[in-house]
Formats: sequence, C-alpha cells, structure tokens
Amino acid sequence: MKQSSFILLSLLILNVLVFPFVIFLSFGAYLEVSFFDIGQGDSIFIEIPGDYQVLIDGGPSYSKVLDSLSSEMPFNDKEIDLVVLSHPESDHMTGLLSVLENYKVDNILWTGIEKDGEKFEAWKRMIKEEGANIYYANLGDKIIMGDVIMEVISPFNLLAGERVKNVNDTAVVLKLQYNDSSFLFTGDISSKIEEELNDVDIDVLKVAHHGSKYSTSNDFLEKTSPLISVIQVGKNSYGHPTEEVLTRLDNFGIKVLRNDLNGNIKIVSDGINYKIITNK
Repeated sequence: MKQSSFILLSLLILNVLVFPFVIFLSFGAYLEVSFFDIGQGDSIFIEIPGDYQVLIDGGPSYSKVLDSLSSEMPFNDKEIDLVVLSHPESDHMTGLLSVLENYKVDNILWTGIEKDGEKFEAWKRMIKEEGANIYYANLGDKIIMGDVIMEVISPFNLLAGERVKNVNDTAVVLKLQYNDSSFLFTGDISSKIEEELNDVDIDVLKVAHHGSKYSTSNDFLEKTSPLISVIQVGKNSYGHPTEEVLTRLDNFGIKVLRNDLNGNIKIVSDGINYKIITNK
C-alpha cells in the first residue's frame, strides 16, 4: 500500500503570481495533468510529485477510462489516492464505476447530492463498499498532497443529502496550485456560478461544460486570465464546443486544446513553466 498523506483543510489560500507561458520545462519535479480523450465527457488524471495520483471524473464509457489509466500508470499499480466526482451525470460518472471495480481508491471527494438513476445508485453502493474515506465538498476545503494544494471554490455550501434542480451548477470546482503553476477544473458549471467564483487568476483553464455557450463568459475569462484552455469534448449532437466560446477564447488570445482534435492532452509543469504533449 502506498504511503501517502491526504490532508483536507479549510484555510485561506494565498494570492499567487502567474508566470508567462513557455513551451519548454526547466528543471525539478514535474506535475502531470492528463485530459483523457474519452469522448463527450470529462476525465482528468493528475500525477503529483511525491507519487500522488488523482482522478477527476471518469467520462461516459466504462472502458475508455481504464484504457487511459493503463497508459499512464504502471501495470502493477492498482491504487489511486483520490477520486473526485465533480457531479453525478453519466458523462462524468460512468467510467468511475469501472475504476472502483478495478482500482483501490483511498479517498473520494464529491458533493453527496441525491439523484435518481441506476448508475447513481450503483455509485453510492460502490463507494460505500470501497471502504475509502469519503469527503463532501464544501467551500474552502483544501487537499494537500506534497507541494500541491487543491482548493474547493464551489459549491458554496455543503450539499450532501440535498436534491437540486440544476446538477451541473453543483459541480465541484477545484483550483490546483503547484508553486507558481495553477489550474482550474470547472466541471459543467454555467456562467451563473462562474460569476460568483473568487481567487481564480490561473494559468490553465478546463473549459466548463465541454464548451457550452452558457459557460466561459467574457467576464469569467477576464478575471481568470488563463494562458491555456482545454476543452474536453468528443463527437456530439450539442454543437460543443460552440462558436461563441471559441470566439471568446480567441479574442483573449488563449491557447485552445481540444480532445476531439488533439487526442489525449497532457500538460506538464515544473511549477513555473509548461510543456504540452498530445497524441494527435
């Protein structure tokens, strides 16, 4: 069993200085953030210096996330430190059911909201059977793994046990800080939630809701000022990513990466600089 420390705190985060984007790494321990090409859905695998592993969402397929994980993890490594379910919709949750069947998960973070459906019932049953430490996301919670801090910046209230009308807007939004490098993982939130987020000046933005026109507003891009954006999107009938969002990103001069065009997308950082690796 891996000897890993997992700390969940409620502290104030320090303001950070964002450095300019460069292609090549300098030196030091590397943070690797892989945005899996798993179709129309989200799945993000984070490898943190110190041998910590985090999986945010599992995409819409039972098998694709397993294939993606096997390409990043040693064949004999069947343990993940932390699994995050941003919100219990099929395009984020389905693959996590396979992960729970095939990996030992030490910690689970999600909102704990109630929802109908067979997959959701399977999720609740399987996380209980997993025996992992279960945390319900709340504003200001922090996860500390080595030199990486991930802070919950949405939802704004504890939602465990509640039923909600708009599941997308309850998504766990995480800001990751590794020295001077910063990422924002937004789930499927809309502009309504984006407007209320604080402390979101970051380098890399996971574009919300696969590039829906109802997210990624001009005001949000102005206050986040990302250098790089990643759109997790596959073949779909929704028109994602929309021209409205692509135009906004272009107007701000933000580099756009897309799973449907770039395949698997890995962003590697030494804490200051970034390197982008794709397989298309």
